[in-house]
Amino acid sequence: MSAPLSFADPRLDALNGFRVEIDIARQRADVILDRPPLNVIEMPQRDQLRLAFEALDEDARVRVIVLRALGEHFSSGGNIRGFLEASPEHVSRLAWNIAAPARCAKPVIAANRGYCFGVGFEISLACDFRIASETCQYALPEQRLGQIPGSGGSARLQKMIGITRTKDIVMRSKRIPGQQAYEWGVASECVPDDRLEAATDALVEELCAFSPIAQRTAKKLLNDTEDATLSIAIELEGHCYSRLRQSADFKEGVEAFHAKRNPSFTGA
Repeated sequence: MSAPLSFADPRLDALNGFRVEIDIARQRADVILDRPPLNVIEMPQRDQLRLAFEALDEDARVRVIVLRALGEHFSSGGNIRGFLEASPEHVSRLAWNIAAPARCAKPVIAANRGYCFGVGFEISLACDFRIASETCQYALPEQRLGQIPGSGGSARLQKMIGITRTKDIVMRSKRIPGQQAYEWGVASECVPDDRLEAATDALVEELCAFSPIAQRTAKKLLNDTEDATLSIAIELEGHCYSRLRQSADFKEGVEAFHAKRNPSFTGA
């Protein structure tokens, strides 16, 4: 059963180039880029995307969020002329807006096919999982405009694949096919194009079976310790583990394990 998403913020009354759908039965929300054929992302759209993710993060009906697009291309990137027209203040918020999936406490999946360039790649990199179809091509082509990625793309990519490969992609505006992205650890999966939706559905179903509180804790812990030393990361992991031991979900998980049944997690 689908339900409309009502936003308290009036800036979301008329969504710019995307729409949001909630499937209550599947505890799933889809943020759908809807400006085919290339799904170019406008400047105002970036603010709205951030607000949409923040609203979904607070929506108790939603366990998992999927970022996907209509048509054969996820996104060819941003509106180039928009960079020249935007104020310095607006440009300074670009990376914060595009990082909204990473800040969201819930799991976020990007389903990528066709072109996934520029800001389309950057917002996908801010998601927790990237499922790439075999048609997918990732790129940060800003060097062709006399620019560099401005929404976290090169920084996130370097954390994933190292400086050598990141320089090869960024400094040469090089396209990386989906299969190569999977082999390099950029994509979580690479599937035939006609299997992208099914693979996404399967991952949503899998994630929804886990404890919401354990998933939120794991995501925050991993995000917060990405730049930490090993000793600090282990210390923080121990504190998170100790807190979860007091949860009803952990008690349910242990009881279900010993009873040889599937657990029924509530997020408490």
